Amino acid sequence: MGNEALSAETETAPPVDYRAVQQSEEFQRLRSKHRRFVFPVLAACLVWYLAYVLLAGYAHNFMSTPVFGSINVAILLGLAQVVTTFAVTTWYVRYANKELDPIAEEIRDEIETGATFTAEEATR
Repeated sequence: MGNEALSAETETAPPVDYRAVQQSEEFQRLRSKHRRFVFPVLAACLVWYLAYVLLAGYAHNFMSTPVFGSINVAILLGLAQVVTTFAVTTWYVRYANKELDPIAEEIRDEIETGATFTAEEATR
């Protein structure tokens, strides 16, 4: 009774050749799709953030321009930074759910079902 549970816990998954997984066509496609999305968006966000910092540091007159009431350009651009963060996060989650997750699930299923990746499969 107690031994059955113990033996179930100590069973190990079959060894996986992770180098072969990384070299497989499916993994390369996943990595490529991820990078094609992340790097341009990251570059745009960094430029947007750097522009805000530079404007705040060197364009005091522009940033202190009143828009309405006590609200100035700096406050609006700062809020736009927060909105941008949420928008990019939402965009990435949708992209990952639609484009990346199906490929990752396919790879995971192949690993979990014991379909081993060999060097021959990796080079296909």
